[in-house]
Amino acid sequence: MIKVTLKDSSVIEVESGTQVIDVAKKISEGLARNATCASVDEKVVDLRYVLKEDCNLVIHTFDSDIEGKKAYWHTTSHIMAQAVKRLNKDVKLAIGPAIDEGFYYDFDIENHFSEDDKEKIESEMKKIIKEDLPIERFTLSRDEAIKLMEEKDELYKVELIKDLPEDEEISFYKQGEFVDLCSGPHLMSTGKVKAVKLLNLAGAYWKGSEKNKMLQRIYAISFPKASQVDEYMELLTDRQERDHRKIGKDLKLFMTHPLVGAGLPMYLPNGATIRRLLERYIQDKELALGYSHVYTPSLATTNLYKISGHWDHYKDDMFPIMQMDNEELVLRPMNCPHHMLIYKSEMRSYRDLPIKIGELAHDFRYENSGAVCGLERVRQMCQNDAHLFVRPDQIKEEVGKVINLIFEVYIKDFGFSKDSFKFRLSLRDKDNKEKYIDNDEMWDTAEEQLRQILNELNIEFYEAKGEAAFYGPKIDIQIQTALGHDVTIPTCQLDFALPERFELEFIGEDGEPHRPVVIHRAILGTSDRFISFLIEETKGNLPFWLCPKQVKILPIADRHFEYAKQVQERLQKEGLRVEIDARSEKTGYKIREAQLQKIPYMLIVGDKEIESNTVGVRSRTDGDIGAMSVEEFIEKVH
Repeated sequence: MIKVTLKDSSVIEVESGTQVIDVAKKISEGLARNATCASVDEKVVDLRYVLKEDCNLVIHTFDSDIEGKKAYWHTTSHIMAQAVKRLNKDVKLAIGPAIDEGFYYDFDIENHFSEDDKEKIESEMKKIIKEDLPIERFTLSRDEAIKLMEEKDELYKVELIKDLPEDEEISFYKQGEFVDLCSGPHLMSTGKVKAVKLLNLAGAYWKGSEKNKMLQRIYAISFPKASQVDEYMELLTDRQERDHRKIGKDLKLFMTHPLVGAGLPMYLPNGATIRRLLERYIQDKELALGYSHVYTPSLATTNLYKISGHWDHYKDDMFPIMQMDNEELVLRPMNCPHHMLIYKSEMRSYRDLPIKIGELAHDFRYENSGAVCGLERVRQMCQNDAHLFVRPDQIKEEVGKVINLIFEVYIKDFGFSKDSFKFRLSLRDKDNKEKYIDNDEMWDTAEEQLRQILNELNIEFYEAKGEAAFYGPKIDIQIQTALGHDVTIPTCQLDFALPERFELEFIGEDGEPHRPVVIHRAILGTSDRFISFLIEETKGNLPFWLCPKQVKILPIADRHFEYAKQVQERLQKEGLRVEIDARSEKTGYKIREAQLQKIPYMLIVGDKEIESNTVGVRSRTDGDIGAMSVEEFIEKVH
């Protein structure tokens, strides 16, 4: 008998050679029905997997976690490939992985897929599901695997097999007549999938390289219940309405142009107002907390980045060198090296620390044109960056202050739910040390310190190997946007390496020189990404203080324009951003237009309002509020 430790730490005994699915049945029939795959000692496996020794076992379901969903979606990707193959025997199969939401499969087919093809494929998939074909896993030697795929004329699969390491186990999955190269895991049969929906058609280069052939990709999703498909389609509709690129165009916030280049958005007056207000807001907050703001150049010599280590670890993400006289200059990817030099520009005492240097800094990243996305991912960004130079005994207190500032900004000031944040402790990958500055003692110390700080602050977190910066570990606050993107916006990083590389010092209480520690932190992340996040969260219905136009005055007829102008001037003296809609349109039309522009307040003025020296107030959220004096309205908005 072997001992199997379950997720809740309970232990059950089973005979060696028992399959995972039989353990699931032993626990409950319901679990066995809903199980999609399992993790044995943290390795994700099929339900067919045979247990041979004592182990830790977690059984995944579609509803339990992402691993459970991915096994479900990966199985459905094979069903989709089988359906396409049945409808067109000449199609060549590429890859079909599960992704964060659903799955896709890439096909090499002579004619482009059409909307009609989507319906036919979906119909054929439903037939395959109804057939409830058993799914079987088998392995072959390298030569046998290549021979099998060559016989089936699946040349993309042959290429994938040849790319695998010599000692890799080569596994296949078979369902009915369909066989595919795959590492799994998969469900027990095609009938376990209940509801499918094909989503989008797209082009994709083989292996993501423009040098290779363009394949055709079908995105799709599947669920255990048909009602979940309907719910998901409603969610997609909501996301389309929230997409900051669409809202940005509708509200005239920003634009892009091919003559400027991909990933280089231009802020229009409305968007520039939002960005200016945000940047003033965070600067004022930081100044009140003892930060000193600076301006540093967007260019620097390559020597600066060779000292910092960016040149060895980050140059692939930097723009090419510009040769100027005897200097090699580059656009900076981040501004921490500049701040190191500012710290080093004068002698520092232990009494001076912490020194907090902040900057709204323009940085540049060499992003692939296919990766850029509106304001969320750009090639030039404005970072809400700061570097805190602290004594080792100040690390805990200052990291705690950074986390408190993050909570104050996101929860208190902007009203986001704490539940929407996940704290990630981003660590280096010890098996891939060439990506990081080589100093095991420094890494162990820094990682343990951040771990202890999170524990002492009673903050739940998860650890992510390989997500650290090249110079040190970091606390990343992961936020799922309204579009379902998992993004890092605020971050706090601990750095022992750059102070060493730049030979930074402070004179300690003992009169001797000591090394400071640097805390890198960003609260809004970049202005660009934060604005995209904010637009999508609010659907463009920004808080009053951030709206580019806060009030729109709607004169009913031309004769009311002069009074509207007087009201505008009075409101502008109060610092409000006011616009008059003087078009010769019906008032109802103007109101609808103002609503679409997300204007918080509309003030309607006509004969009655002039006579009573009032304005008719209408709210974006509450509708018609009624008449009030201009002074009452000012008091209300203040």
